Amino acid sequence: MTTTLNPFVRTEITETEARGFALYVGIDEATAKANGTSLGAIVAALRETLESIAPGLAAETFASVALAKAGSGGKNVDVVRAALSDPRALERLVDKSTENAAKGVVIDLQRRKVFIDGAKADLTGKEFCLLEYLVKHQGITISREELIKTLWNCAGGPEVYGRTIDVHVRRLRAGLVGNEDIVRTIRGEGYRFDKHPDVLIEGI
Repeated sequence: MTTTLNPFVRTEITETEARGFALYVGIDEATAKANGTSLGAIVAALRETLESIAPGLAAETFASVALAKAGSGGKNVDVVRAALSDPRALERLVDKSTENAAKGVVIDLQRRKVFIDGAKADLTGKEFCLLEYLVKHQGITISREELIKTLWNCAGGPEVYGRTIDVHVRRLRAGLVGNEDIVRTIRGEGYRFDKHPDVLIEGI
């Protein structure tokens, strides 16, 4: 019997047994507070319920909070599932990205990948960090000094100096074959990413 464990790996499984389950709860901090509670209190209450069902079961639980950019859209539970790498949620994300990629550029911030007309762009870690920072500050000109600091903190490796930031920008543009203009040079100020009709941003 072939069972798909995630969108990318298929594993042959001859025998299985249930070892537990994942319960995704979609509730933001503001909603919890409006109802006189908090995310921490909800987790504690769920653990108390589990302990009452089967003593010792609470010790076998693990809670993780899914974070998203403030003001980002989407249903809470879908954001949680994708952020916590639920296989089916990621599979839909892959399908959606592939479908939309045919229309131009898809920048998938969560999976840290860029697709151009359906094909994955060949970007290094520093190049993606550079693009990610510009995208997250869409419409704002970012100075070369700020980008240098960002690349060092994001991707590590050899330190970035002065004009080497321009080299990273050139390499990034080269990787965005046919879409180089989405990263703009603002002469004397820095670089900027502006909203573009052929660019879809996922996971922001």
